[in-house]
Amino acid sequence: MSRVRIELDKLTLDSLLNHSVQAYAKRNAVSKVGETPMRYEEMYLLVEAISEELRFNGIQKGDKVALLSENMPHWGIVYFAITRIGAIVVPILPDFHASEIRHILQHAECKALFVSSRLMSAVVEEKPKNIEFVIRVDDLLLIEKLSNKDKRFKALLKKGEEGLSRLKKGALDLARKEPAAESDSIQEDDVATIIYTSGTTGSSKGVILTHKSLVFETIAAQSIIHITQEDRFLSILPLAHTLECTIGFLIPMLNGSSVYYIDKPPTPRILIAAMAEVKPTFMISVPLVIEKIFKSKIFSTFQKNWLIRFLYSIGFIRMILHKIAGKKLLKTFGGELKFFGIGGAALSTQVEIFLKEAGFPYAIGYGLTETAPLLAGTAPGKTRIGSTGPALEGVELKIDESSVKDGDGEILARGPNVMQGYYKDPERTAEVLDDEGWFHTGDLGYFDDEGYLFISGRSKNVIIGPGGENIFPEQIESIVNENELIADSLVFDDMGRLVARIHLDYEKIDERFKGLSDSAIHEKIEALLEEFRLQTNSRISSYSRILQFIEQKEPFVKTPTKKIKRFLYTNS
Repeated sequence: MSRVRIELDKLTLDSLLNHSVQAYAKRNAVSKVGETPMRYEEMYLLVEAISEELRFNGIQKGDKVALLSENMPHWGIVYFAITRIGAIVVPILPDFHASEIRHILQHAECKALFVSSRLMSAVVEEKPKNIEFVIRVDDLLLIEKLSNKDKRFKALLKKGEEGLSRLKKGALDLARKEPAAESDSIQEDDVATIIYTSGTTGSSKGVILTHKSLVFETIAAQSIIHITQEDRFLSILPLAHTLECTIGFLIPMLNGSSVYYIDKPPTPRILIAAMAEVKPTFMISVPLVIEKIFKSKIFSTFQKNWLIRFLYSIGFIRMILHKIAGKKLLKTFGGELKFFGIGGAALSTQVEIFLKEAGFPYAIGYGLTETAPLLAGTAPGKTRIGSTGPALEGVELKIDESSVKDGDGEILARGPNVMQGYYKDPERTAEVLDDEGWFHTGDLGYFDDEGYLFISGRSKNVIIGPGGENIFPEQIESIVNENELIADSLVFDDMGRLVARIHLDYEKIDERFKGLSDSAIHEKIEALLEEFRLQTNSRISSYSRILQFIEQKEPFVKTPTKKIKRFLYTNS
């Protein structure tokens, strides 16, 4: 059966929502795991009710409205409601510190705030003066207002949540024909969202993305993977991050799929139970999730004794063992997974080899918040070890020839998905967007003969070796992290010396040295660190050898996509 490609007359979020409610009205749209799903037509009525309340409270096109909440069905409904009237949604990551949240609310000049009950304490005590009213995301009730309007709002929401059971046949069709007050004025190049990043190199930046930037990605993704109304997405990354918002929410909404959210922190036990119930066909993840599963559940079983380690070292036997482990892993994920998308950071080569040989349906993507986010990617079965895949349909990628050294150069991108710039920051915008519209990603890499992109590392992280060689710390860290006793590592230049900070898996360390005194354990750890250093140096070039491994006792502070905030630990 041939695929029917979805096209929209207008690349706006309003057009996407209208398409979806007309095409999939009775289909399941969003739900918490274990609860009755909300259908597309129900979602549409709630979006309309919230949009109306925003207008009634004075929110107009171009106004900024913040959205601070953990993942839940109402998150996406609020997102659509804000953008439907031409206002600008400012999603805030739930793990941001209260001071960061207040800074964003003030810097973006948000007039209203949607916040979940769990995060209410982060803003209520010192709410910025520019916030005129607050709405609780959990039940969509106006909890703080300038005038007595919440009776009217509650009535609107009651209609939205219970209306379908009371509406007469055909009432929804009539509602669709009523023109939205301002939706016709929304243009593709209007700003849809400002996303504040928490990067690895310093302070947050407000990335300005248009309606076209976001919706273009949902259309172009059809060239990579076929998604149907029968597909089920299990959402585990924060929706406030553009990776999950675009790929884990907007793309399934365009295609009529259903999205499920976990109502608790996704611990292994909670996640396994959710996957067993939902039996997802699609998931989006950062590398850390699958890397942890591999190291703790799979690789450790192949290191139990000398015989298994010996057999595992033989190529064709290792492939057989990986196949067996892959089938078990797929069953753990619910048994029906056909797409496990990985992005946000580099995937360990060791783990990717396992996924490839296991026949696990993994896919790799590359992008940045500034590009909404996808720039390159490929489908399961078409991946190449170490590559992020070719450029996304409609996106231009090239290597800046003036920056090429040792075969690697800075990756430049141009396309409808590229941001307008950084909010209130023309200087930093000019640093990354040139006069020809090319976005300078800050990532170094190269293309193979078939257009597959390979990323070597961040240009800001590159260390210059003694002979002028480019040393990519991420590549060394990938090798270091293969050790089952190492949870994470960071390689950096310390006054001309290559040094690595090592955060150990202390649960495994405790198991190994159970019963020893603290001083004896300390001596054992020092010996292990030196052993790890020698093992690592035996696998890398002489110019990139590490002179010292330092124990990092506290976990590294990381970004939402689980990249270490390097600037906190280096001298640069």
